[in-house]
Amino acid sequence: MNSEADWTQATQQFQEHLGEGWKKALESFQRMDLGGPQAGVAKLSFQPDKLMALQQAYVREASELWNQGLAGNVGRDKRFAGDAWASNPVASFSAAVYLLNARTLLGLAEAADADEKTKARLRFAVEQWMAASAPSNFMALNAEAQKRAVETRGESIARGMQNLLKDIQQGHVSMTDESAFEVGRNVATTEGAVVFENELFQLIEYKPLTPKVYERPFLVVPPCINKFYILDLQPENSLVRYLVEQGHRTFVVSWRNPDDSLKDKTWDDYIEGGALRAIEVTQEIAQAPQINALGFCVGGTILGTALAVQAARGEKPLASVTFLTTFLDFGDTGVLQLFIDENFVKFREMQMGGSGLLKGQELASTFSFLRPNDLVWNYVVGNYLKGETPPPFDLLYWNSDSTNLPGPMYAWYLRNTYFENNLAKPGKCTVCGEKVDLRRIDIPAYVYGSREDHIVPIGGAYASVNHLSGKKRFVMGASGHIAGVINPPAKKKRSYWTNDQLPKTHAEWLEGATEHPGSWWTDWSAWLKPHAGKQIAAPKSYGRGKYKVLEPAPGRYVKAKA
Repeated sequence: MNSEADWTQATQQFQEHLGEGWKKALESFQRMDLGGPQAGVAKLSFQPDKLMALQQAYVREASELWNQGLAGNVGRDKRFAGDAWASNPVASFSAAVYLLNARTLLGLAEAADADEKTKARLRFAVEQWMAASAPSNFMALNAEAQKRAVETRGESIARGMQNLLKDIQQGHVSMTDESAFEVGRNVATTEGAVVFENELFQLIEYKPLTPKVYERPFLVVPPCINKFYILDLQPENSLVRYLVEQGHRTFVVSWRNPDDSLKDKTWDDYIEGGALRAIEVTQEIAQAPQINALGFCVGGTILGTALAVQAARGEKPLASVTFLTTFLDFGDTGVLQLFIDENFVKFREMQMGGSGLLKGQELASTFSFLRPNDLVWNYVVGNYLKGETPPPFDLLYWNSDSTNLPGPMYAWYLRNTYFENNLAKPGKCTVCGEKVDLRRIDIPAYVYGSREDHIVPIGGAYASVNHLSGKKRFVMGASGHIAGVINPPAKKKRSYWTNDQLPKTHAEWLEGATEHPGSWWTDWSAWLKPHAGKQIAAPKSYGRGKYKVLEPAPGRYVKAKA
């Protein structure tokens, strides 16, 4: 600039440009297709006072950035926290403008004159849009990637291209060094044997690690949308091994990864041929009138449904049940609820309700984009722009080992849980010929939820206590869906909360809750012990009678790729 007049003129032009940009952004926002039955009926409208305040704040903050002369402030956003961003004025300015735009667009979503679900869809759409358009995602704007390319004389770019080609071939973005792990070699290594299998699952019995075991065996029903070894990653963080070390004779369901031979399987099949069959076989092998059982995530929904079916039949094979991050009541499903309406459910029913497979990668992508910066773009930047190989991490290896689902089973589940919440309505669902009523499950129940869970929000996990009739204990752990659950005591990490009172809502429960340092596993172990019966001599062999060893754990079902 040659004079103060030139600077003033440039500033005026900049502000005029901001005004035009604001108008275009608003028009684009109003044209956003949010899906659902009301989509396209009318343009979004905004509350005038909020819109005016947003516009004034946007122009003011943008003008401040301009007057600072390319000295953008990106705050604590970890995407732009490196020294390379701070030392590159153009990069830091682009990041600051991006963050201003993101704040403003989210403000527009809040200012929309719409119902709460539409506003939530707006927020989600904006978050996805802004996550994808961050300057850190582009080589031309990413100061760290540019610095790395210069320092390595272009080698990082070459490695990035190799990583990209490799990920295209494998069909997903690498979150970890997958070559570092092998199921049965360094994950899923707790010693045991497969003692039963049918077309849906293998039942694994684990070798006792104590001279005596409790007389009531323990059955684990993991989610069928993932593989069971999230509960048996490494010896030091294995919930399965912890159970065995505590003296429980432990059995685990290892679901088969469905192929075309299972494309016609239904929810009823997973209840009758899955959970109910596993309970029956565990009882027969241990010669136990009653057992204890645990259901994790969708495995808990399957187990809860199975127990309601057994209750309708006058059967009571469980002495206690544990539900980990489980929906029984789908009234509060968080961000996942935004995707599901009548049109979406009908489309899925038409697409695969009679036969077909839901591919595992589609499920994996859906869950990853619930946290796009952490689970998608972070790896795009690292793998492709910086040419990095992500470090070995057993949990992320498991996360990438996706599984398919039979279409009819998935379509039933979608309509009767996430969309219509029929499982929580007494007598609304008929499963395996029986009317489902969760109130008839009148056994002791340990219900666990993770405070920051984005898949099973803590309020949704807590809602189970309002439907079960037996004596209940609810415990909340820190962290998310997986990290909150897989928290062994030896690590001495995080906290958990307890409250002997069980009011209607989680918010009320939390007001009276007490925080305890460390892992919830110890609380659960103490709760489980009285329900396990007396101690008896540990068995010296696997199985019993017709249930013989078929192969060593973890079995072949878990090794099948989607």
